[in-house]
Amino acid sequence: MQDLKFQSHSQVTTCVSEDGGLKDFWIPDYILLSESRVNKPSYIPASPVVVFVNSRSGGQLGGELLISYQTLLNKNQVFDLSENAPNKVLRELYCNIEKLKRSGDSLAPEIQRRLRVIVAGGDGTAGWILGAIADLNLAQPPPVATVPLGTGNNLPYAFGWGKKNPGTDVKSVKMFLDQVRHAKEMKVDSWHVLMRMKVPRDGVPYLELPHAFHEVQRVSQSDALDQEGYRTFRGGFWNYFSMGMDAQVSYGFHKERKLHPEKFKNQAANQSAYAKLTLSQGWFWASLSHPSSSNIAQLAKIWIMRKPGHWEVLSVPPTIRSIICLNLPSFSGGLNPWGIPSRRRLRVKEWTHPYVDDGFLEVVGFRNAWHGAVLYAPSGHGTRLAQARGIRFEFHKGATDHTFMRMDGEPWKQPLPKENDTVTIEISCFGQVKILATGNYPSKSVNDPSTPRTPNDNEHDSDDEEVYEDRGKFGAASSFKLPEDFHISQVS
Repeated sequence: MQDLKFQSHSQVTTCVSEDGGLKDFWIPDYILLSESRVNKPSYIPASPVVVFVNSRSGGQLGGELLISYQTLLNKNQVFDLSENAPNKVLRELYCNIEKLKRSGDSLAPEIQRRLRVIVAGGDGTAGWILGAIADLNLAQPPPVATVPLGTGNNLPYAFGWGKKNPGTDVKSVKMFLDQVRHAKEMKVDSWHVLMRMKVPRDGVPYLELPHAFHEVQRVSQSDALDQEGYRTFRGGFWNYFSMGMDAQVSYGFHKERKLHPEKFKNQAANQSAYAKLTLSQGWFWASLSHPSSSNIAQLAKIWIMRKPGHWEVLSVPPTIRSIICLNLPSFSGGLNPWGIPSRRRLRVKEWTHPYVDDGFLEVVGFRNAWHGAVLYAPSGHGTRLAQARGIRFEFHKGATDHTFMRMDGEPWKQPLPKENDTVTIEISCFGQVKILATGNYPSKSVNDPSTPRTPNDNEHDSDDEEVYEDRGKFGAASSFKLPEDFHISQVS
């Protein structure tokens, strides 16, 4: 590693390499803080960054990473999410940039044009930052790079940042910053979620929604459910929305981690806890340990929109206990539930190759945890249900009073109707965000000339989506082989 020396800018000390490499990422105080004295540097940073770190992610790794970034950069451009709300930070930053631009400052527009955001945390943390950026409705939204600091790290993996927790020392951070500087921008669909539910007389004491959800007062005057006693929540996701067994395991994991944080010090410990929960909840033998009332077909009536303005009922097999609405090809630690359909299947079903920016979600179902494990088999996939531009779930009074849901790694326990009312969740595409990609990554863009328009024909892809129903046990395929890095926690 190069020799380092300390320099001071705007009364903040930082560690700068001899070749001045970190100047490429530096943002001066007067850009960040509205009351600071203007002190322009003699250079324009090539890739200025704002860094958000979830210091509670990855055991002690989050705190260590925070210190390394604060050592290398201006401390005022590095934020601990346990102390700073990203929407407030970004709003103040962009308001200050606009004020400086109006005053004729020459550096402010360059910072705005080149700015990149780094977020270190789990998938839920990444979704929190993406939501904050989307809510600002910026003409030039900054692209986001994700540091894999969670358990599954599906979103970082989808764009080449890996799924294992990174090094937290200064050298590792410098290497990551260099990757950020050279990373490629990709546009990714934002999926808008609107949830409407009637509030029981005794309230909803256990409704703890993810960061991406906000309560809104009114949707539209023509909305049939916009009436007294109903509450409306708005949120969004970029990777997936799921409901059923996988969300229940995730909810149990998050609940246990809140109660006993000392047990969740690293990624390996987290995966082990996940595996134990999957086993203890009985999802490997779901047909024996879980009532049929938890099956998706009995929980909800599902509508999908294949073509703009045209809704149709989605037929869900009665054995499906988990449903996933997928935007990125990365779930449960980088697995792809949709798989690679054959050309014949694409033609027969009128599907397209999945892209992250085509305005479609892939809808996949699973029966139990063993069914999830088939993703490790050659050409393994879940039960492909549909590709859709929009999805609507309608819940009425039934045999159970709750279910479990999850968006981009953030689970919650969702109350269901107890009386003659309705809980409705509607998902639709709503704009796009920019995400940075590096190296080899599985996400594909419909606008990228290098992306194949039709996949290589997959001769092993099953024409029968329920082929695994007929297999008596897990791994019955003659070609099946578990990979060396297989961990049982990844099949939930």
